[in-house]
Amino acid sequence: MQKPEVKSGSPVIGAARQKLAEDLKKKYDSGASIRELAEEIGRSYGLVHRILSESKVTFRSRGGARGGKKTVSGA
Repeated sequence: MQKPEVKSGSPVIGAARQKLAEDLKKKYDSGASIRELAEEIGRSYGLVHRILSESKVTFRSRGGARGGKKTVSGA
């Protein structure tokens, strides 16, 4: 993946924010996680989440382990 022109620590505003939002939305809708996108552009999870939220993206449910009945191995 090609890293967009986003300087770490500087505000992302105007046309640059709009372009970044379009790119992030497209990648998120294609299956990339928020954490993957944040790592790719070198910015925080929170910023990526905020930009996606502003883009009216439909967020997927969280992945990973769910609470439930645990099994004891060897029993």
